[in-house]
Amino acid sequence: MSASIPSAMTELVPPVPVAESEPPAQAPRERQPKMTARAVHVDDGDVPAIKAVDLDIHTDEVTALIGPSGCGKSTFLRCFNRMNDIISGCRVEGDITLDGEPIYGGSMDVVQLRARVGKVFQKPNPIPKTIYENVAYGPKIHGLAPKGSELDEIVRVSLERAGLWDEVKDRLEEAGTALSGGQQQRLCIARAIAVDPEVILMDEPCSALDPIATARIEDLITELKGEYTIVIVTHNMQQATRVSSRTAFFYLGELIEYDETNTIFGNPKEKQTEDYVSGRFG
Repeated sequence: MSASIPSAMTELVPPVPVAESEPPAQAPRERQPKMTARAVHVDDGDVPAIKAVDLDIHTDEVTALIGPSGCGKSTFLRCFNRMNDIISGCRVEGDITLDGEPIYGGSMDVVQLRARVGKVFQKPNPIPKTIYENVAYGPKIHGLAPKGSELDEIVRVSLERAGLWDEVKDRLEEAGTALSGGQQQRLCIARAIAVDPEVILMDEPCSALDPIATARIEDLITELKGEYTIVIVTHNMQQATRVSSRTAFFYLGELIEYDETNTIFGNPKEKQTEDYVSGRFG
């Protein structure tokens, strides 16, 4: 027979406290992407230029699109503000959203979309008007500002953000085409941001510029990324590493790999990516 513990001894044994379980730590929630692409397929005539691409464009970051010539980077970039609409024979399939709203839906106003998603082209393309009119053009056609001091302020602030104000503040009535190539590209950036876009698309914005002008544009991109979501197409691998947070590698119309820029250039998962960024082809 087992001995029983006297009740007096039982009372002397303090109760063992039970630790309260803490709720599991919650991982910080990543913000929703600014733009998304799902199963995007683009036929340029009878030839598929983009094949079933899925990609997220993250808010207030620079995303670089890299890959050899003819791989579909610029075609894909044009999908984000529907510039492929004006190319005869070009057909876009799939879903692209801006803040969750389909941009190819019937309710999307394409003019307003292109105000929200601006574009800077490969070759600087100032309109044949004064420096002032180049920047004021967008706000005027979109009805964002009346004439007078309010429009003057928009022009000044846009040129300041583009890093051009100090160079042209006494030349606003001169032709925009009279500026140097690098200045013209910064003027085009000022024109794009004058309508206060949410996203800026840049299609090889430095390819026609000398190294000094290229450095100015890269510095400007770095300054702007806290205010705007930027997507840049570039053939310059060093440029992608300098300015972007994430990089997407395209090849023959397919998205081969998409990751943080440090990973793409330092430890890519795909052999094709490694061969391209290391200079083995392209």
